[in-house]
Amino acid sequence: MSMSTAMPSAPKRPNRIRFSFFVFLGVYPLVTALIYALAPLTADWQVWQRNLVMVPMIVLSMVFVIIPRIHRHCHRWL
Repeated sequence: MSMSTAMPSAPKRPNRIRFSFFVFLGVYPLVTALIYALAPLTADWQVWQRNLVMVPMIVLSMVFVIIPRIHRHCHRWL
């Protein structure tokens, strides 16, 4: 077997500053919307209790929705 076959190149790593900017553009509206949506339901809760509900929602949204969409739709600019 010859070694003349071309090895696939590794995918280009995204620019961290640009990627951070796109993540900010996705996460900021999500966090703001969740704060407004949960405020009436959690008005008498303490901050740690609100965060205990909100943070898993944000993390799951980032991992399964926001970041994959950034990679899919913005890969040219990263």
